[in-house]
Amino acid sequence: MSRLLASLCVALAAAPLAARAQTPEPTTEASPPALIVTIVVDQFSADLFNQYRDRFTGGLKTLADQGLVYANGYQQHAMTETCPGHATVLTGLNPARAGIPANDWIDRTTGQEVYCLAAPQNTLAHGRNTDNGPVGPGQLTASTLGDWLKAVSPQSRVYAVSGKDRGAITLNGHQGDGAFWYTVGFGFTTYVEPGQAAEARLAPVADLNGRISARLQATPPSWTYSDETCRALEADWTVGGASFRATLPPQRLLIDVSPQLDELTLEAATELLDSRELGRRGVTDMLGVSLSATDRIGHTFGNQGPEMCDQMYRLDRALGVFLDRVAQVPGGALVVLTADHGGNDFPERQSTRGFSEAKRGDPALLARVNAVLREEFDLAVGPLTQGGSGLMVVGTDNIALPQPLRARVAAAAVERLRTESSVAGAWTIEQALAAPAPAPDASPEELSLLERQRLGAVEGRSPDILIALQPGTTPGAGRAGLYVAGHGTPWNYDRRVPIIFWSPGGSGQERYLPIRTIDIAPTLARTIGLDTPEDLDGRCLDLGLFGAAPCAAAD
Repeated sequence: MSRLLASLCVALAAAPLAARAQTPEPTTEASPPALIVTIVVDQFSADLFNQYRDRFTGGLKTLADQGLVYANGYQQHAMTETCPGHATVLTGLNPARAGIPANDWIDRTTGQEVYCLAAPQNTLAHGRNTDNGPVGPGQLTASTLGDWLKAVSPQSRVYAVSGKDRGAITLNGHQGDGAFWYTVGFGFTTYVEPGQAAEARLAPVADLNGRISARLQATPPSWTYSDETCRALEADWTVGGASFRATLPPQRLLIDVSPQLDELTLEAATELLDSRELGRRGVTDMLGVSLSATDRIGHTFGNQGPEMCDQMYRLDRALGVFLDRVAQVPGGALVVLTADHGGNDFPERQSTRGFSEAKRGDPALLARVNAVLREEFDLAVGPLTQGGSGLMVVGTDNIALPQPLRARVAAAAVERLRTESSVAGAWTIEQALAAPAPAPDASPEELSLLERQRLGAVEGRSPDILIALQPGTTPGAGRAGLYVAGHGTPWNYDRRVPIIFWSPGGSGQERYLPIRTIDIAPTLARTIGLDTPEDLDGRCLDLGLFGAAPCAAAD
């Protein structure tokens, strides 16, 4: 936790935030916004944003028309997943330095899988061990913008809400006042640390949970077309040997795999905005909103069917209602919207739409390489197993092979993997960690595959072997109605995301040069007059909002 403590020390040295007037005034002097809202749309690629951009009529249209639009934003690391992607947004650090390389990783000493936010000392407030089990922010080894703010302005309030625990907790940080996520059958829950009371932790969302429960009992979930243009995308597909029809309602309707998940999350965000009086108390407050439905729908149905089409329209509408409420904050608000990663459609549909490279990964690849390694090193079992977005080198007990055997097997595996036509690149974790980090001003568009891997590699947590399959390749056979498409690759359809800054009443501006999600935290910090740790990976961007000093002049 040394980075966290160092970051907080830097923040404590900053001057206290000045109180602001209750109504925004046109002035060239710095007048920080009363509220910072960070919205992360899970699996919302720049491609998806641009595909529907001219069809939006609600909140996404407001952001696109009135915001500072960076359509070429990047999660610049290689293994693009929810946990590391969210971790970059408010830390200003790449996953390699935020400590979160993937959604999970393998503990080499026990052979057990570790969730990215695992906190076995905690409990869940709703009293059941659901979702990902006991969680908390401890695995995130960096501090966040909310932590920096709380250090100099303890009276500021920092909350976050999501459809997933990892969406809420990474935006709430270590010192935030509450991180809430939706769990089926209960409502919005949170984690409880030793010595805390579950009832007190749930108090900000208790009334909301009661209303949601009563409403769901009275009106069962449904999903029909909100825009008839999406019906034209209906079709029959076969994935993994099973057939399904892309249509609404889907064959298997679940709240957390439907637009209703985002609508509930934005309802919870509005509840926190109102009940916690965010942005209405003379200090800067923060609200994080992570919207998970696009990701759940993308995995289950792909991103080019009627399901995602309707999700885009409903997300746009729900965001419009929420942004209208944000615009009422009397001290002024600054909203940033981005994504934790992009995504790819399932290859069976892609291949009919001109993407000839789209295919499923070779199911025999791992067995073929393992057979070679077993013979070469006289091993009892194949040493390579899948884990944590890469390959682990293990023995019969799933525990890491002893050195120097592990290193020899890993090096031989990498050499063999590089001869496979479906593999674009492979590296041992030692090779990735030894590679120099890209220059701070390097364009995220032009990073090599190894540089992308380096930005996400964490010693002791990343897998033994980092592998990149060829563009368009989707690992796994897919399961119709459950999981047909994914992400987690170093290719731009997974890395490129929109980044939009918006303040109510602003003038729109297109900014086409690429920036990174790690640039968001230092940019927001500058806007609210907050010092940042000196060694961030991201850089401040000049927004020209709220009278903030230009980045170059103050750096």
